[in-house]
Amino acid sequence: MHRAGHLVGEVLMALAARVAPGVTTAELDELAEKKIVDAGAVPAFKGYHGYPASICASINEEVIHGIPSGRRALNEGDIISIDVGVSLDGYYGDSAITLPVGRISEDAAKLLRVTEESLYKAIGRARPGARVSDIGHAVQEHVEAHGFSVVREFVGHGIGQRMHEEPQVPNYGEPGRGPRLAEGMVLAIEPMVNAGKAAVKVLSDGWTAVTKDTSLSAHFEHTVAITAGEPWILTAREVAVPAHK
Repeated sequence: MHRAGHLVGEVLMALAARVAPGVTTAELDELAEKKIVDAGAVPAFKGYHGYPASICASINEEVIHGIPSGRRALNEGDIISIDVGVSLDGYYGDSAITLPVGRISEDAAKLLRVTEESLYKAIGRARPGARVSDIGHAVQEHVEAHGFSVVREFVGHGIGQRMHEEPQVPNYGEPGRGPRLAEGMVLAIEPMVNAGKAAVKVLSDGWTAVTKDTSLSAHFEHTVAITAGEPWILTAREVAVPAHK
């Protein structure tokens, strides 16, 4: 799983380097698919329940599952959430980042920073003996303290020889509830945070989820193994991707 996660991290770094005004989301998808296939892996999202692309590319008010398109070019000031999943030798990796396109507003930069911080606060709770809800509580507490909202309809998940396994990992809730975490478990922890209200809706394409109030949304995700010691981020990127410029 570390090999799969390492590849996901490499793909996300390559995509981050490519994000710029004028680039289309289809170009990002093409780059990701080539890197994944060249590494001997399979794009985990393509064909999953009929999803047509290798990455999810969600811009501004799009929360998750945005479908790449040659007609959708990035603009200065946008934010883009990119979600990548691969299958390598029968094991899965899954990670997401939200990136600035050129210069972004202070409000957008704060949303990215707080969402990414909430991910790492959640990862810090992924230890043997803790409960699943301790992870979501860490996200909700940090996000709401900064005036943002946590998406309820979509959650993190277990991951291993399938993309989505038990348990579900919500990004909200009271601590001390749900399954107890144990060494050897692997979770995809993925805060989805809205600048406005929490409510979302799915567009007519059947995939793209957007904020109902059209506020910006950010998404950060890592695949994390629970060990006897520190949580092991399997999708860690060797070079940090800045949340804002």
